[in-house]
Amino acid sequence: MDASKPAKVVKDVVENAAEKVAEFLTPDVPGSPGSAPAPLEEPTTPHDPLPPKKEQGAPATVTPTGAETGTPAAAKAQQGAHLTTAQGVRLRDTDHSLKAGERGPTLLQDHHLREKITHFDHERIPERVVHARGAGAHGVFEAYGTAETVTKAGFLKKGRKTDVFVRFSTVLGSRGSADTVRDTRGFATKFYTDEGTFDLVGNNIPVFFIQDGIKFPDVIHAGKPHPDREIPQAQSAHDTFWDFVSLHTEAQHHTMWNMSDRAIPRSFRTMEGFGVHTFRLVNEAGETALAKFHWKPKLGVHSLTWEEAQMLGGMDPDFHRRDLYDAIEAGAFPEWELGIQVFPDTPDETFEGIDLLDPTKIVPEELAPVQAIGRMTLTRTPTNFFAEVEQVAFHPGHLPPGIDVTNDPLLQARLFSYLDTQITRLGGPNFAQIPVNRPRCPVNDMLRDGFHQHAVHAGVAPYRPNSLDGGNPFVAGDAENAFTDTPVQVAQARKVRANPASFGDHYSQVRLFWLSMSPVEKEHIIRAYTFELGKCYEQAIKERQLQCLANIDPVLCREVATGLGLPVPEPTLPLADPAPSAALSQVGKEWPADGRMVGIVADAAADLGAVRELRTAVFAAGMVPLVIAPHGGMLDDVPVQRTFATARSIEFDALLLATAPAPAPDALPARDAKAGADGSAAVDPRVTLLVDECWRHAKAIGAWGAGAAVLTQAGITGAPGVVTGDSATEVLSGVRRLMAAHRVWERFPASVA
Repeated sequence: MDASKPAKVVKDVVENAAEKVAEFLTPDVPGSPGSAPAPLEEPTTPHDPLPPKKEQGAPATVTPTGAETGTPAAAKAQQGAHLTTAQGVRLRDTDHSLKAGERGPTLLQDHHLREKITHFDHERIPERVVHARGAGAHGVFEAYGTAETVTKAGFLKKGRKTDVFVRFSTVLGSRGSADTVRDTRGFATKFYTDEGTFDLVGNNIPVFFIQDGIKFPDVIHAGKPHPDREIPQAQSAHDTFWDFVSLHTEAQHHTMWNMSDRAIPRSFRTMEGFGVHTFRLVNEAGETALAKFHWKPKLGVHSLTWEEAQMLGGMDPDFHRRDLYDAIEAGAFPEWELGIQVFPDTPDETFEGIDLLDPTKIVPEELAPVQAIGRMTLTRTPTNFFAEVEQVAFHPGHLPPGIDVTNDPLLQARLFSYLDTQITRLGGPNFAQIPVNRPRCPVNDMLRDGFHQHAVHAGVAPYRPNSLDGGNPFVAGDAENAFTDTPVQVAQARKVRANPASFGDHYSQVRLFWLSMSPVEKEHIIRAYTFELGKCYEQAIKERQLQCLANIDPVLCREVATGLGLPVPEPTLPLADPAPSAALSQVGKEWPADGRMVGIVADAAADLGAVRELRTAVFAAGMVPLVIAPHGGMLDDVPVQRTFATARSIEFDALLLATAPAPAPDALPARDAKAGADGSAAVDPRVTLLVDECWRHAKAIGAWGAGAAVLTQAGITGAPGVVTGDSATEVLSGVRRLMAAHRVWERFPASVA
């Protein structure tokens, strides 16, 4: 469409596109890549950019200095119907360089080529040294008001709603690594409060490998790929990691968590989050208390099995980010409650004998219950991954009035490190002006110039005191709720490089974690240690770590030593006798099934009326049905989301069988290795494999009608977690009850108590 055509024609095209988008914005299953279906032919009628998908959001439209602009979020997106240069000049062609004749050399004067290639050459910024692999989402936090007695932070007052941006991540892997590796996960939340930005920068594990930040480069260098070969990627199953943690025994507590199922979460939505450190809270009266922050997921804490994690690393390395974004698109908004453990602010900063400044220690919830203070709901996915997820910048020193730091030596180092990192990674000191990082309150900081300065500062006196700008900006006082560094008494002492004696206990809480596990979780920990140490080359490292395990628990040490074929060492320290903590185990509780994926095996011979009824019931239960069929497209009027060729158990939380499908035409070993070599099978071998995988991974399985024959063939009819019935909805009811426990744990036999 050229400029001579009436504006009304352009308006009509956009309105027609918008109507189509509105009609499309009620998908039954998440995963649609755009806000409107793509036509078969290339569109040629110009129109304005399509709106974002219904679940997408963008940073608030505030200025670099925090003022509301009132402009719609789409104002930050691309504008107009035509391709332009970065300066807005319309372009006729972007497929051909300017050349001296059709076969001649490219001309240096091709300004569009130079601009396009130069920008492309600089698209990537340095990735984070740690937490490079991440995903993020927008949401809102609503306070319960239950924290008002211990902190004056305004965003925690009853009913106050605060926008948030959350970034989840792995620690060791590069940006291109897989989601489901065995690793600690980052859980960082940016609260855009009206008193300034608050960054709660935590992990899904409540302790850390080290007690002092000066050792952070050491533990990361040890965990990262070996520097000579740059392998292995995104994992700790190698010599340098185990060399470090076996020599540096304060790391044993975090290592135990890393060897547990906590290190391979089922979903970001089923991860706990922890602030790790102890913070100091200050209330309106100036009274102080110490506190630890906790995020409790609505869906409970659940994990993958080790086999599922390995399969996903090859079949869907983006599994966790896909799960997060699909859940938001489907309306199963992820939720967490924010809670705090509160302790008296005593001079020794301990509680029940536990040093609150030691980041390798927890305070069991039985000793200090977690008190819920608010709820966070993630409701919008990013509009642009780079602009938001990659450019978001967290810093534990971003604190609102009412929350302050403590002398935790790991936290103290992070207060320097995060700021230093952002300046390098984001190209200068003005990273707070990037839209996703902008505060939602007035900013008047007297900071000027530098790379990427977006604010256009007025005035001539960016210093204090001044008279030329009328004295502005003025310092704030108590009436304006200014941030106050808590006047904590600092003990008279000599400058030393040392830890307090209380930091010297490296084993009692590791044993607490082990004793708190159920038998099946202990089996998984034994397997993890055996696998990881089995990947080490040096025998001395294996033997040294076994000595650490002997100081934790004799059964754990014996079973791992047996797997490694090594002698069992005797402990060198007396074994602690802590009371187990039920809050540390993932087994034995029930949780909502919101957003769970339910696979439904069907074909043309199935009772499709029952399948339609089943899909409706699954949706009504807040879950997502995925129909698995011999081919894509439709089964009559039932949409197919997965085929026998593409479906694997790892994608589903439960499996329902509406039929016993005969081998499909593509069930050929030459075409699909999952089809196997037996050409005489009555049921498609890929469906049999799917049932077998679900069985091994302890997932609920249901069948009715002809589908029950598949259970008989697999030899699992009447087994734990296998439901049969006369109707699809009856079977779904039984399966849904089983899903509340996440897995059918009885299927995992345990050889340890």
